Amino acid sequence: MHPFREAVEARDETRMAALLADDVVFTSPVAFKPYHGKTVTAAILRAVMRVFEDFRYVREIADAGGRDHALVFEATVDGKELTGCDFLHLDEHGRIDDFMVMVRPLSAATALAARMGEQFERINAEVAAELGAP
Repeated sequence: MHPFREAVEARDETRMAALLADDVVFTSPVAFKPYHGKTVTAAILRAVMRVFEDFRYVREIADAGGRDHALVFEATVDGKELTGCDFLHLDEHGRIDDFMVMVRPLSAATALAARMGEQFERINAEVAAELGAP
């Protein structure tokens, strides 16, 4: 089992963040542009944990070299069942440097976008606090 999957299933936010490279690029299923950096990616992941209900990984796929992983998951958002996949790429130190999420169906992605939009202010506040901004 991939260490990121283990951390998520344990709801261990500290361990999840520790598995991210400082320069990780996070591509959201509901945002146009990717997010750059460990701090914002960790804040987004914490928000996702607040938004998803009944989250569970159901399948894990890895390449032979062990640097690319696909973690298929199921969850519910506002009563909408969704299926998604976390595509992870690991750097030479074993940390996640590229993290892309895809979800389906559209109705669930729309619900996810709305709920994550509600988290936007809190995400920004967490990032600012961690970076020491006023």
